[in-house]
Amino acid sequence: MLDRASESRKDRAWLEQQWARQYCRVFVLRNNKSLMRWRDRDADKPEVIHIDQTEVGNLAAELDQLVFLGLDDAGPLFALDVSSHHDAALTAIVQDREFIDLRDVGWLLDKQQAAQLAYARGLVFWNRHHRFCGTCGSPTLSENGGHMRRCSDSNCARMHFPRTDPAVIMLVEDVSQPARPRCLLARNSRFPSRMMSTLAGFVDPLESLEETVAREVFEECGIRVGNIEYQASQPWPFPSSIMLGFRARAETLDIRVDGVEIEEAYWFEVEQLQEFGEWGDAGDNFCLPRRDSIARYLVESWVAANA
Repeated sequence: MLDRASESRKDRAWLEQQWARQYCRVFVLRNNKSLMRWRDRDADKPEVIHIDQTEVGNLAAELDQLVFLGLDDAGPLFALDVSSHHDAALTAIVQDREFIDLRDVGWLLDKQQAAQLAYARGLVFWNRHHRFCGTCGSPTLSENGGHMRRCSDSNCARMHFPRTDPAVIMLVEDVSQPARPRCLLARNSRFPSRMMSTLAGFVDPLESLEETVAREVFEECGIRVGNIEYQASQPWPFPSSIMLGFRARAETLDIRVDGVEIEEAYWFEVEQLQEFGEWGDAGDNFCLPRRDSIARYLVESWVAANA
């Protein structure tokens, strides 16, 4: 369990003490990819890499270049963005390691490790893209261990905090025939050719979550829904979202895909879903979303409730 130390991290002296601790570890990221190692290319999963603070060297001359993530059982955990460094400067830390996109391997990792890498990625991305004040254009300075940036112009001094963009993701069910319930899955134009998933979309300004669910389902598939109930949530740092999961009841059944975001959509019964393949498998069958996604959770929880 990671203690984010929300109050303590506001104290710069305390942060310096954490950085100086013997068991301080650092995640290294470059262009949104995390430093990892494949022990064997045929292995089941990559190894998540922490480097010791002594390995950081000249990559971070000041503490403000690091982001404090928190404390776990092993000690302090930081993240360092090396996107601006040339390859030659990274030779010592890269060695037999490489920078890998979490989106490609997150489902292979231990749940806690994947969550920590996602947290690091989100905060590093925000810091890299908020180096100037949105009010006056002056440079911003990192504070609170990278969890806040302050405008350097004393006449402005505006405080900037990491943003989170809410998005809804929903499983739509048809229970017009109670003995044969169905759920709606669709393929987004950005998905692999056989992957089917739940519908999703961003919340518009001044729109409730339930209104977003109903609007997105109708816009993408032409179906009216009601009985919208919250299920679960998942942080989604690609780059700065949180997915809010819902289940909704179909009030109309004729599918009319928008042809832009959604290329195909179908109603599926439980038995059909149980024959789906896994994300990344070879074959001609439809496949389910990745195991680390809330979309997969929504599908599996619906199947379990109706099997």
